[in-house]
Amino acid sequence: MADLPFRAFDADHHYYEAEDAFTRHIDPRMKRRCMEWAEVDGRKRLLVGGKINRFIPNPTFDPVAKPGVLDEFFRGRNPEGKGIAALFGALDPIHPAYRDRDARVAQLDDQNLAGAYLFPTLAVGMEESLKDDPEALCAAFRAFNRWLEEDWGFGYQGRLFAAPYIPLADPAWAVEELEWALAAGARMICMTPGPVRGSTHGSPADPIYDPFWARLNEAGITLAIHSGDAGYNQFADLYGSGGAFRAFAFDPLRISLSAHPVADKLAAMICHGLFTRHPRVRVATIECGSEWVAGLLARLKKAYGQMPMVFEHDPVEQLRRNVWVSPYYEDDLEGLRGLIGADHILFGSDYPHAEGLAVPTDFIHDLKGYDEDDVRRVMHDNALGLLGPAAS
Repeated sequence: MADLPFRAFDADHHYYEAEDAFTRHIDPRMKRRCMEWAEVDGRKRLLVGGKINRFIPNPTFDPVAKPGVLDEFFRGRNPEGKGIAALFGALDPIHPAYRDRDARVAQLDDQNLAGAYLFPTLAVGMEESLKDDPEALCAAFRAFNRWLEEDWGFGYQGRLFAAPYIPLADPAWAVEELEWALAAGARMICMTPGPVRGSTHGSPADPIYDPFWARLNEAGITLAIHSGDAGYNQFADLYGSGGAFRAFAFDPLRISLSAHPVADKLAAMICHGLFTRHPRVRVATIECGSEWVAGLLARLKKAYGQMPMVFEHDPVEQLRRNVWVSPYYEDDLEGLRGLIGADHILFGSDYPHAEGLAVPTDFIHDLKGYDEDDVRRVMHDNALGLLGPAAS
């Protein structure tokens, strides 16, 4: 474990959803159109909209991969050319801390963590899975958010900050769900990258969503854009490598394609004026890496130079003011600091996922060239600051 003179704050921790996360509070009338469990060929399978869903190979999560077993793979090192199954190795029975908040708080103590944001594992693939049935999509996430509040809470003991997931498919519903989340004490909300699914209005900054953003702007809480199924396999389809998104189905072409759903979502938010109309909205990109940052900044700079008349404010400065980035530990972290500053970088370990860090605070070893003040900002202050109200 890294020797830090303070307890770090992790911007990317995960729970493994209980099997009834989407079913415990579902409207009985919507059950068949949302999530159900079924035994198929002797295995327990998740049905979404009546179809077997393969986003997660084993959505019961028991057994589950050891934390961090794919660390070297994600650093681009696999000299023996092992397949994913071999890299995963033996699975473990699910740890109590992955599903119980008191056990997780005790684990935070062991990990020298002051607190953590908590994000879904399964739910980040479900919006895309239900995009063709917006009513079911909203019903499913209303049920999910009630489970999340019940099992984890939105600020448990001032240390665990679970983020309710609010899709925008139905703008009026999204405002209702946001009001419920705020009343329940949510300090941030979660979406995935890419366009709005389940709607003909794909840009999240389409004026039809302004009542939602106005309320988020007023409340001053943070939007976390967490990686998930953004529907971008459609671009891989064009080259013969698409199909349904599967979390651990790695394909070198998919990895090498240039489409970045988080960059595109932010580009739409900036170019369609969201941060101009709602300047207190803060966005944290989580588990989306940071390779996309330099390219997006360059494209925004060029667009502003070519068409300054369509922007009320410099789009590059909008990104640097309103967006915080949690990079992958294997990214060019020194280069990222030069692009957006250490005060907009978040430490995120992705614990306890296989592709994350087995020891969260080991992230510090990749902060080469960062001085003590910058390390403290990245490893603690920035994430904690996003839990407070946005500045006016």
